[in-house]
Amino acid sequence: MGINVALAGNPNSGKTTIYNILTGSAQYVGNWPGVTVEKKAGAYRKNKEVNIVDLPGIYSLSPYTLEEVVSRDFLINEKPDVILNMVDASNIERNLYLTTQLLELNIPVVIALNMIDVVNKRGDKINVSEIEKSFGCKVIEISALKNTGIDNLMNEVISIGNSKKSHQDVIFRFSNDVEQAISTIEHCSSLSTVSNKRWTAIKLFERDEKVVEHFSFSGDDRNIIEEAIEKVEKSMDDDSESIITNERYSVIASIISTAVQKVKSDMSPSDKIDSIVTNRILALPIFIAVMWAVYYLSVSTIGTMGSDYINETVFGDEGFVTAFFSNLLEQNNVNEVLSGLIMDGIVGGVGAVLGFLPLIIVLYLCLGVLEDIGYMSRVAFVMDRIFRKFGLSGKSFIPFLIGTGCSVPGIMGSRTIENEKDRRMTVIITSFMPCGAKAPIIALIAAAAFNGAAWVGPMTYVLGIIAIIISGIILKKTKMFSGDPAPFVMELPQYHTPAWKNVLLHVWERTKSYATKAGTIILASSIILWFLMNFTPSFEFISFKDDTSGSILAIIGTAIAPIFAPLGFGNWMATVATFTGLIAKENVISTMGVISQMEVDPGTVAENAQFVELASKMFENGAIGAFSFMLFNLFCIPCFAAVGAIKREMNSPKWTGFALFYQTVFAYVVAFITYQLGIVLLAGQGFTVGTIIAVILLIVSLYLLFRTYKVDDGERITNLNTVKM
Repeated sequence: MGINVALAGNPNSGKTTIYNILTGSAQYVGNWPGVTVEKKAGAYRKNKEVNIVDLPGIYSLSPYTLEEVVSRDFLINEKPDVILNMVDASNIERNLYLTTQLLELNIPVVIALNMIDVVNKRGDKINVSEIEKSFGCKVIEISALKNTGIDNLMNEVISIGNSKKSHQDVIFRFSNDVEQAISTIEHCSSLSTVSNKRWTAIKLFERDEKVVEHFSFSGDDRNIIEEAIEKVEKSMDDDSESIITNERYSVIASIISTAVQKVKSDMSPSDKIDSIVTNRILALPIFIAVMWAVYYLSVSTIGTMGSDYINETVFGDEGFVTAFFSNLLEQNNVNEVLSGLIMDGIVGGVGAVLGFLPLIIVLYLCLGVLEDIGYMSRVAFVMDRIFRKFGLSGKSFIPFLIGTGCSVPGIMGSRTIENEKDRRMTVIITSFMPCGAKAPIIALIAAAAFNGAAWVGPMTYVLGIIAIIISGIILKKTKMFSGDPAPFVMELPQYHTPAWKNVLLHVWERTKSYATKAGTIILASSIILWFLMNFTPSFEFISFKDDTSGSILAIIGTAIAPIFAPLGFGNWMATVATFTGLIAKENVISTMGVISQMEVDPGTVAENAQFVELASKMFENGAIGAFSFMLFNLFCIPCFAAVGAIKREMNSPKWTGFALFYQTVFAYVVAFITYQLGIVLLAGQGFTVGTIIAVILLIVSLYLLFRTYKVDDGERITNLNTVKM
């Protein structure tokens, strides 16, 4: 019979790392909460009858956030055979808080003291036998990063799973008053059918609404429970939840005092670095400088050299891919239609996207290193300080950071936010951060309009953060999103040299996703685009290189183009590129690659001179129109996959519709103001009706940004009798 093992622990305790080791999986490992937002399951590589379930990282079993709900519901409803509790030994006191709750579930627990190598390096000592004696369960020292102690750990897990023996039901006791109240609640008749009375009684003592709502208490039981709680609250002068929390930490402190010996030392290297990179004055400039360096390497130097090589040697006029297909078609006397489809549609479209692959690889490599060494966690800490000045939650910045790779996991990462209003707002604005798919668009505009300037890339990150702050402030001042921001508690991991296996896994997963899109969604889109470009509405074939006006694509684009004329790209080419970007943002580049076959050599879309030539036809007023085009594509509705994630997280057609509406309006207004004021201030053009409208929109935006809004959150429910049964 199989053994079900639940991996539970705090964020950054090493759960996902050990899950990858045990199952051979390739989940992403990160240095912030929200990397695992759903439970993942896989078989143990050395024993297929052992099923490992990786639960989201949580700090407690109190169901305040969605990931806590996922973890607690699984543990309570699925009742795994063993809980493998990952504990960061270097931060053992904080990690053991969750352990005290897990042990109350009456499910066998094995504690894995992870990062024991860090503890040993610091010279600290942990008395494992003392912890085992105190908690009544097995404790194994391991290092998931160095893959040591894993076999010993799993042997113990399997042994306990087969024996089906639990630890003692009560591994510690609270103070007398609290124990008396819990005992009183346990003996209520309403709990007569409950299998784990003590755990339920503790939850009722904490006024855990999720537990309370499962019971239809009689009037007598309700009064008994409330009187028992109020008696303790009065004697200890605190609310019941805080009392339980303090009691747990008192027990933990008692255990730590005898089981852990820490070496007193001066400020650690991590603390010394943090004194600079998290400095109130230096933190933000350092972040901007770091992101400039990332984009300089990926967009202006190494990444671009790789892209130029692919565009010239692989997909260029004389590239071997182009030459191969050209010779093959010529030798087989393929007709003009099929030849055009293959060369201009498939090779030209897909090749334009794959040409940016080196850029994407270098970008993800740099970001992966920053994440793995622990720097990006500091960025979240710094941004929390900034966000709170504007009434926003720093907890929202975690999804934004994750979204720099891909908006989909970033949107899913919003589940770590317990405040429903903040969570919805985060879902709406997460895609404002430039994701990997938008990097080629940024590179395109940098090359086409700004002569490949290195500042364009990092500036888009700054603009993304500004857009998020502005949107957050405006939305927070509406009834739908008003209220205090969610609290943000996050561990700052110790700086360490990058684990190259994790970094390369990060690069591989993201690059594979990008390349897969090129071979599937973008391939299909390129074929459809080529068809629309080379056929008339009566399905008569025309050569797009010779005649553009009669094609289906040109007719559709021309009809829609006036909508974007006030934004500086009111022609059918830019319009079509923008709309195809809704399928996948990489399609913006693919579309330009296909369209450019008209007058630009195939497969060389990434070359600066030809980009400038193409841009001169697609954007009004050169750099101003190009910049407006970039802003609109950065902030408008994301790709279909991200839209699907928004729909899933909102779980409401109304909220999904509002999210897409807000993103579209925000992108249009920003691009409109930028272009209309830009042509007056920078291009020297006179005032027009568009200028007046732009000024009005700017004034309205400033009003929404700085207006005062009185928040009325109502009364907080604190009495058990007021909770809906």
